[in-house]
Amino acid sequence: MKQPAVYLMASSRRGTLYVGVTSDLVQRAWQHRDGVLGGFTERHGVKELVWYEQHGSMEAAIRREKALKKWRREWKFELVESGNPDWRDLWGEILG
Repeated sequence: MKQPAVYLMASSRRGTLYVGVTSDLVQRAWQHRDGVLGGFTERHGVKELVWYEQHGSMEAAIRREKALKKWRREWKFELVESGNPDWRDLWGEILG
């Protein structure tokens, strides 16, 4: 899945959230899950991919990521729940 994407990782349903951007969603989600990136996601146990959105260019993905980072927490919850109401981990979905 090498395509620019914006994604949300969560520690649990309506838990701690992380907004990120990547050109390889499978690799990046794996890095968060395994804790190899360290930092915020490892400290807060943010390991579940709960939302993602693919983009045609990295520039578009970065613009979207920056916009989402400014959103209120509740808006991010609503974004996740609009497509993933049960807060399922989408890891299996992106593996194909």
